[in-house]
Amino acid sequence: MSYVEVPGAQVPIRMWTDPASVEDVAMQQLRNVATLPWIKGLAVMPDVHYGKGATVGSVIAMRGAVCPAAVGVDIGCGMSAVKTSLTANDLPGDLSRLRSKIEQVIPVGRGMHDSPVDPGRLHGFATAGWDDFWGRFDGVAKAVRFRHDRAEKQMGTLGSGNHFVEFCLDETGSVWLMLHSGSRNIGKELAEHHIGVAQKLPHNQGLIDRDLAVFVADTPQMAAYENDLYWAQEYARHNRSIMMALFKDVVRKEFKKARVTFEPEVSCHHNYVSRERYEGMDLLVTRKGAISAKAGEYGIIPGSMGTGSYIVKGLGNEKSFNSASHGAGRRMSRNAAKRRFSTKDLEEQTRGVECRKDSGVVDEIPGAYKPIEQVIDQQRDLVQVVARLKQVICVKG
Repeated sequence: MSYVEVPGAQVPIRMWTDPASVEDVAMQQLRNVATLPWIKGLAVMPDVHYGKGATVGSVIAMRGAVCPAAVGVDIGCGMSAVKTSLTANDLPGDLSRLRSKIEQVIPVGRGMHDSPVDPGRLHGFATAGWDDFWGRFDGVAKAVRFRHDRAEKQMGTLGSGNHFVEFCLDETGSVWLMLHSGSRNIGKELAEHHIGVAQKLPHNQGLIDRDLAVFVADTPQMAAYENDLYWAQEYARHNRSIMMALFKDVVRKEFKKARVTFEPEVSCHHNYVSRERYEGMDLLVTRKGAISAKAGEYGIIPGSMGTGSYIVKGLGNEKSFNSASHGAGRRMSRNAAKRRFSTKDLEEQTRGVECRKDSGVVDEIPGAYKPIEQVIDQQRDLVQVVARLKQVICVKG
């Protein structure tokens, strides 16, 4: 489908889904965003749903301003995927050992490494700029600098919630490695610090929603936020790269005879800010649960832990600010999912996938998400499907 326009206070809201299908609280969030005086455009992806700070599945383009709560607390969260030379025929009948090996090398939940991972010891990891990256930590918000050691030990860890590490098969039987994570606790604490600063600024006192507090250009608060934001986005990208390198090492060891090779990595943020130019204006584009989909750019749109995911190529649709959805999108809250579904439902809906099937992940059950095929179909003018993947192992926090 192409987009539908819904009137907004400052700009029309372009929606790649049926507005009637969007929950009332999410529509109100979108209308609130459209009241901001700095806004120049608002695009809504088919995985849209209510979110903390701003609507998940929205692309907010502003001139001379950025909203830290719209970016959210998992700065730089995103996806990475790699196609391997393995095929389904190389896999053992019992995948539990492989899942266990992944869990042994990649800490999940609130876990961290006992000591920081040395990227120089990881096979094929590009260490250029690593020392410079950590050197810039001294320039982040003073209130968060005491977290340096924890940030180092959490580099290369998964986290919890909807984050995952997966072993997937595409429709030709090729094996892919895929993972989803962000900037861990350091990104969260940096975000919370700056959201608190923004909400106290005089120009934000009359806003319709305190979560829409912004920083404006040419102020020290904006400069400080952008510095920390871009550092956290870089942390998130490094975090995924380290995890993928650890994941590849597991695969090399477990499939020694196959002498596994790996194609170039596909990686994309889906909670982040980027400076981009549209209609002759330099804009700050916040993708809150959305990926960049410039013409020819590869991206990843995952489904739930029992359905599958898509590797896509962007079509460069400027009406969406060159964006596409970041996943299937929730159709019910975590609490609603826990009330509605049982571990038996989880077992049924994840049949054929080697994964956790206990009460701790019932809120991640496929039934709590929108159908990924429908979400993909609604954005045929935004992306082209390159590969459809189905997971056979899913590691959750």
